[in-house]
Amino acid sequence: MRAIIIGAGRGQRLMPTTANYPKCFAEIQGRRILDWSLQAFAANGIEEICFIGGYRIDIVREKYPNLIFRHNADWENNNILASLMHAEDLMDEPFICCYSDTLFSAAVITGLMESDKDITLSVDTGWTERYRYRTQHPPDDAEKVIVLSGQVTRVHRYIDPADAHGEYTGVAKFSASGAAALKEHYARCRESLSGKPFREAPVFEKAYLIHLLQDMIEKDVAIHHIDTPGEYMEIDTQEDFELAQTQWNHS
Repeated sequence: MRAIIIGAGRGQRLMPTTANYPKCFAEIQGRRILDWSLQAFAANGIEEICFIGGYRIDIVREKYPNLIFRHNADWENNNILASLMHAEDLMDEPFICCYSDTLFSAAVITGLMESDKDITLSVDTGWTERYRYRTQHPPDDAEKVIVLSGQVTRVHRYIDPADAHGEYTGVAKFSASGAAALKEHYARCRESLSGKPFREAPVFEKAYLIHLLQDMIEKDVAIHHIDTPGEYMEIDTQEDFELAQTQWNHS
Protein backbone atom coordinates (compact mmCIF):
# COMPACT_ATOMS: atom_id res chain seq x y z
CA MET A 1 0.00 0.00 0.00
CA ARG A 2 1.30 3.44 -0.92
CA ALA A 3 -0.03 6.94 -0.30
CA ILE A 4 -0.38 9.83 -2.72
CA ILE A 5 -0.64 13.35 -1.33
CA ILE A 6 -2.08 15.99 -3.66
CA GLY A 7 -0.36 19.27 -2.85
CA ALA A 8 0.31 21.31 -5.98
CA GLY A 9 -1.84 24.38 -5.33
CA ARG A 10 -0.85 27.52 -3.48
CA GLY A 11 -3.82 27.93 -1.16
CA GLN A 12 -4.64 31.57 -1.85
CA ARG A 13 -7.28 31.67 0.89
CA LEU A 14 -4.65 30.78 3.48
CA MET A 15 -2.63 33.93 2.91
CA PRO A 16 -0.42 35.25 4.44
CA THR A 17 0.55 31.79 5.75
CA THR A 18 1.20 30.57 2.19
CA ALA A 19 3.04 33.69 1.01
CA ASN A 20 6.36 31.85 0.82
CA TYR A 21 5.54 28.23 1.63
CA PRO A 22 3.17 25.58 0.26
CA LYS A 23 -0.09 25.12 2.13
CA CYS A 24 0.99 21.83 3.72
CA PHE A 25 3.78 23.68 5.56
CA ALA A 26 1.28 25.59 7.70
CA GLU A 27 2.01 24.59 11.30
CA ILE A 28 -0.83 23.29 13.44
CA GLN A 29 0.13 23.04 17.10
CA GLY A 30 3.81 23.26 16.19
CA ARG A 31 3.71 20.62 13.46
CA ARG A 32 3.27 21.02 9.71
CA ILE A 33 0.06 19.72 8.16
CA LEU A 34 2.24 17.45 6.03
CA ASP A 35 3.84 15.98 9.15
CA TRP A 36 0.42 15.19 10.62
CA SER A 37 -0.43 13.30 7.40
CA LEU A 38 2.86 11.40 7.36
CA GLN A 39 2.32 10.42 10.98
CA ALA A 40 -1.15 9.03 10.26
CA PHE A 41 0.23 6.96 7.38
CA ALA A 42 3.25 5.75 9.35
CA ALA A 43 1.00 4.58 12.19
CA ASN A 44 -0.61 2.25 9.65
CA GLY A 45 2.66 1.00 8.19
CA ILE A 46 2.48 3.10 5.03
CA GLU A 47 5.92 4.48 4.30
CA GLU A 48 6.00 4.68 0.49
CA ILE A 49 4.55 8.12 -0.09
CA CYS A 50 4.32 10.24 -3.21
CA PHE A 51 3.92 14.00 -2.97
CA ILE A 52 2.46 15.74 -6.01
CA GLY A 53 3.78 19.28 -5.83
CA GLY A 54 3.61 22.47 -7.83
CA TYR A 55 3.86 25.73 -5.92
CA ARG A 56 7.22 25.81 -4.10
CA ILE A 57 7.85 22.10 -4.69
CA ASP A 58 11.54 22.86 -4.22
CA ILE A 59 10.99 23.49 -0.52
CA VAL A 60 9.16 20.19 -0.05
CA ARG A 61 11.91 18.31 -1.92
CA GLU A 62 14.55 19.87 0.31
CA LYS A 63 12.79 19.14 3.60
CA TYR A 64 11.42 15.67 2.71
CA PRO A 65 14.01 13.94 0.50
CA ASN A 66 12.62 10.47 1.31
CA LEU A 67 9.32 11.15 -0.44
CA ILE A 68 8.61 10.21 -4.06
CA PHE A 69 7.85 13.35 -6.07
CA ARG A 70 5.71 14.12 -9.08
CA HIS A 71 5.72 17.67 -10.42
CA ASN A 72 2.57 19.36 -11.65
CA ALA A 73 4.33 22.21 -13.41
CA ASP A 74 1.05 23.59 -14.78
CA TRP A 75 -0.61 23.79 -11.36
CA GLU A 76 -1.83 27.36 -11.92
CA ASN A 77 -3.95 26.22 -14.88
CA ASN A 78 -5.36 22.92 -13.64
CA ASN A 79 -6.85 21.47 -10.46
CA ILE A 80 -6.94 18.53 -8.04
CA LEU A 81 -7.99 15.85 -10.54
CA ALA A 82 -5.27 16.65 -13.08
CA SER A 83 -2.79 16.96 -10.24
CA LEU A 84 -3.61 13.50 -8.87
CA MET A 85 -3.15 11.93 -12.28
CA HIS A 86 0.47 13.11 -12.38
CA ALA A 87 1.04 10.01 -10.23
CA GLU A 88 -0.83 7.71 -12.61
CA ASP A 89 2.29 5.59 -13.02
CA LEU A 90 2.11 4.72 -9.30
CA MET A 91 -1.45 3.42 -9.48
CA ASP A 92 -0.60 -0.13 -10.48
CA GLU A 93 -1.21 -1.29 -6.91
CA PRO A 94 -3.54 -0.25 -4.06
CA PHE A 95 -3.12 3.30 -2.83
CA ILE A 96 -4.65 5.89 -0.53
CA CYS A 97 -4.81 9.48 -1.72
CA CYS A 98 -5.46 12.63 0.28
CA TYR A 99 -5.46 16.39 -0.02
CA SER A 100 -2.43 18.15 1.46
CA ASP A 101 -4.46 20.74 3.40
CA THR A 102 -6.32 18.35 5.69
CA LEU A 103 -5.73 16.94 9.14
CA PHE A 104 -6.87 13.38 9.74
CA SER A 105 -6.16 10.85 12.44
CA ALA A 106 -4.48 7.48 12.05
CA ALA A 107 -7.90 5.90 12.69
CA VAL A 108 -9.19 7.37 9.41
CA ILE A 109 -6.46 5.52 7.52
CA THR A 110 -7.02 2.34 9.53
CA GLY A 111 -10.71 2.34 8.59
CA LEU A 112 -9.93 2.69 4.91
CA MET A 113 -7.33 -0.07 4.99
CA GLU A 114 -9.89 -2.42 6.52
CA SER A 115 -12.25 -1.89 3.57
CA ASP A 116 -12.26 -4.72 1.04
CA LYS A 117 -14.01 -2.62 -1.61
CA ASP A 118 -12.35 -1.35 -4.79
CA ILE A 119 -13.07 2.32 -4.11
CA THR A 120 -13.77 3.64 -0.62
CA LEU A 121 -14.19 7.24 0.49
CA SER A 122 -13.63 8.44 4.03
CA VAL A 123 -16.69 10.40 5.18
CA ASP A 124 -16.91 12.62 8.24
CA THR A 125 -20.40 12.16 9.69
CA GLY A 126 -19.71 14.75 12.40
CA TRP A 127 -19.00 17.48 9.88
CA THR A 128 -21.75 19.91 10.88
CA GLU A 129 -20.16 20.47 14.30
CA ARG A 130 -17.02 21.89 12.66
CA TYR A 131 -19.01 24.15 10.37
CA ARG A 132 -20.57 25.92 13.34
CA TYR A 133 -17.31 27.88 13.60
CA ARG A 134 -16.38 28.25 9.92
CA THR A 135 -17.74 31.62 8.80
CA GLN A 136 -15.31 31.84 5.86
CA HIS A 137 -16.04 28.35 4.50
CA PRO A 138 -19.82 27.73 4.48
CA PRO A 139 -21.46 24.28 4.27
CA ASP A 140 -22.31 25.02 0.64
CA ASP A 141 -18.60 24.62 -0.14
CA ALA A 142 -18.28 21.20 1.54
CA GLU A 143 -17.78 18.09 -0.63
CA LYS A 144 -20.86 16.31 0.73
CA VAL A 145 -22.13 12.80 0.05
CA ILE A 146 -25.43 10.95 -0.08
CA VAL A 147 -25.28 7.22 0.55
CA LEU A 148 -27.52 4.17 0.29
CA SER A 149 -26.81 0.65 1.56
CA GLY A 150 -23.10 1.28 2.00
CA GLN A 151 -22.56 2.94 -1.37
CA VAL A 152 -22.09 6.59 -2.27
CA THR A 153 -24.88 7.63 -4.61
CA ARG A 154 -23.84 11.27 -4.96
CA VAL A 155 -20.81 13.39 -4.09
CA HIS A 156 -21.31 17.08 -4.69
CA ARG A 157 -20.91 20.51 -3.12
CA TYR A 158 -24.52 21.48 -3.90
CA ILE A 159 -26.13 18.75 -1.82
CA ASP A 160 -28.46 20.26 0.77
CA PRO A 161 -26.69 19.89 4.16
CA ALA A 162 -29.91 18.44 5.58
CA ASP A 163 -29.74 15.62 3.01
CA ALA A 164 -26.02 14.89 3.38
CA HIS A 165 -24.78 11.76 5.11
CA GLY A 166 -21.48 13.52 5.75
CA GLU A 167 -18.52 15.34 4.21
CA TYR A 168 -15.95 13.59 2.04
CA THR A 169 -12.62 14.14 3.80
CA GLY A 170 -10.54 14.02 0.63
CA VAL A 171 -9.03 10.72 1.79
CA ALA A 172 -9.84 7.71 -0.38
CA LYS A 173 -8.60 4.18 -0.94
CA PHE A 174 -8.34 2.47 -4.32
CA SER A 175 -7.58 -1.21 -4.86
CA ALA A 176 -5.65 -2.16 -7.99
CA SER A 177 -8.99 -2.69 -9.76
CA GLY A 178 -10.36 0.57 -8.38
CA ALA A 179 -7.27 2.42 -9.58
CA ALA A 180 -7.67 0.88 -13.04
CA ALA A 181 -11.26 2.12 -13.15
CA LEU A 182 -10.14 5.60 -12.08
CA LYS A 183 -7.50 5.73 -14.81
CA GLU A 184 -9.88 4.38 -17.44
CA HIS A 185 -12.57 6.97 -16.71
CA TYR A 186 -10.04 9.79 -16.53
CA ALA A 187 -8.57 8.83 -19.91
CA ARG A 188 -12.04 8.61 -21.47
CA CYS A 189 -13.08 12.03 -20.18
CA ARG A 190 -9.78 13.69 -21.03
CA GLU A 191 -9.90 12.41 -24.61
CA SER A 192 -13.39 13.74 -25.28
CA LEU A 193 -13.51 16.78 -23.00
CA SER A 194 -10.04 18.34 -22.95
CA GLY A 195 -10.51 22.10 -23.11
CA LYS A 196 -14.28 21.72 -22.74
CA PRO A 197 -16.60 22.09 -19.73
CA PHE A 198 -16.88 19.08 -17.45
CA ARG A 199 -19.72 19.04 -14.97
CA GLU A 200 -19.31 22.23 -12.85
CA ALA A 201 -15.75 22.88 -14.04
CA PRO A 202 -15.33 25.50 -16.80
CA VAL A 203 -12.91 23.13 -18.57
CA PHE A 204 -11.93 19.53 -17.88
CA GLU A 205 -8.46 20.56 -16.74
CA LYS A 206 -10.02 22.58 -13.89
CA ALA A 207 -12.07 19.65 -12.57
CA TYR A 208 -12.02 18.44 -9.00
CA LEU A 209 -11.62 14.78 -8.10
CA ILE A 210 -15.25 14.66 -6.94
CA HIS A 211 -16.36 15.57 -10.47
CA LEU A 212 -14.80 12.41 -11.86
CA LEU A 213 -16.03 10.32 -8.93
CA GLN A 214 -19.61 11.45 -9.55
CA ASP A 215 -19.21 10.72 -13.25
CA MET A 216 -18.04 7.21 -12.35
CA ILE A 217 -21.03 6.71 -10.04
CA GLU A 218 -23.35 7.65 -12.90
CA LYS A 219 -21.54 5.08 -15.07
CA ASP A 220 -22.41 2.42 -12.45
CA VAL A 221 -19.01 2.18 -10.79
CA ALA A 222 -19.54 1.21 -7.16
CA ILE A 223 -18.02 3.65 -4.67
CA HIS A 224 -18.28 2.79 -0.99
CA HIS A 225 -17.69 4.76 2.20
CA ILE A 226 -16.14 4.37 5.63
CA ASP A 227 -17.48 6.77 8.24
CA THR A 228 -15.73 8.69 10.96
CA PRO A 229 -17.47 11.12 13.34
CA GLY A 230 -14.80 13.79 13.28
CA GLU A 231 -11.06 12.96 13.37
CA TYR A 232 -10.68 15.30 10.40
CA MET A 233 -10.25 19.03 9.77
CA GLU A 234 -9.75 20.99 6.57
CA ILE A 235 -7.37 23.95 6.65
CA ASP A 236 -8.68 26.08 3.82
CA THR A 237 -8.73 29.60 5.28
CA GLN A 238 -6.84 31.63 7.84
CA GLU A 239 -9.83 31.14 10.12
CA ASP A 240 -9.48 27.34 9.79
CA PHE A 241 -5.79 27.67 10.57
CA GLU A 242 -6.54 29.51 13.80
CA LEU A 243 -9.38 27.18 14.82
CA ALA A 244 -7.18 24.11 14.37
CA GLN A 245 -4.67 25.43 16.91
CA THR A 246 -7.19 24.70 19.67
CA GLN A 247 -9.71 22.29 18.14
CA TRP A 248 -7.42 19.62 16.68
CA ASN A 249 -6.93 17.07 19.45
CA HIS A 250 -5.29 14.01 17.91
CA SER A 251 -1.75 12.95 18.73
